[in-house]
Amino acid sequence: MLKKFRGMFSNDLSIDLGTANTLIYVKGQGIVLNEPSVVAIRQDRAGSPKSVARCRS
Repeated sequence: MLKKFRGMFSNDLSIDLGTANTLIYVKGQGIVLNEPSVVAIRQDRAGSPKSVARCRS
């Protein structure tokens, strides 16, 4: 039963959300992304936080 359950998951992709850089590793390809980790928070006029993200390509 445990082997069947473990087979549902894959070890082909790894994501490292580091303090300075975010790394994505793909089995057979190596590191495919190495970009700075950035988090920004913006508040609206009511003071409620809103997340802001930008993806570089």
